[in-house]
Amino acid sequence: MTQWLGVALLPRADHLLAAVRPQRDIGGEVSLRPRLEPDGNLPHVTVFQGPFTDSLDPAEALESIATAAAGNGLRGEVSLSTTNVVYQPTGWLFLALERPPLLEALQEAALAALDRHLDRTAFDRDKDTSRFTDDERASYERYGYRYTGPAYAPHVTLGRAEENTALELVRTARDRAGLPKEMVFDRLSFYVMGEHGAHAETLLEHRC
Repeated sequence: MTQWLGVALLPRADHLLAAVRPQRDIGGEVSLRPRLEPDGNLPHVTVFQGPFTDSLDPAEALESIATAAAGNGLRGEVSLSTTNVVYQPTGWLFLALERPPLLEALQEAALAALDRHLDRTAFDRDKDTSRFTDDERASYERYGYRYTGPAYAPHVTLGRAEENTALELVRTARDRAGLPKEMVFDRLSFYVMGEHGAHAETLLEHRC
């Protein structure tokens, strides 16, 4: 049975609301989806997500990822600077974050632990990738996920809207919301994917 799961960094408890608020402020009368909640669909930074076979043991995999990441400097809290609200085709709004080598090493550790458990028969081979970059297209072809390797783009997803609406919201984002200058993350999560890949349910957590 295929399981749609992901690995993510979660904000420290006192930063959860700061991560949720920009979606409300920027969206205004527009209901960006999926709706973020501090006790529901959690704001997060996806490290990797996709379809997995029953061979995957999430606890074993998360421990392996955390151990490898610790060896590359991920020990304790991780503070990441925000860069901007950006548009991503089609219709997505992202709160973009810096991409330090520590995050690149974290994703490499995740791919090393998870690659062999991917259910590649579940990849959507009919997906329209015409607006992906070349790196995103190569990432999707290999892993079924758009943002790995050179295409890795750390971000907190603020939601999705109709295309023209999303472009307008990105253009006016700084007028609508005070954005946090940085966000602090203190946990790795193995989660169940929900609407549009949302962090719908936490399976396991591991302190950074």
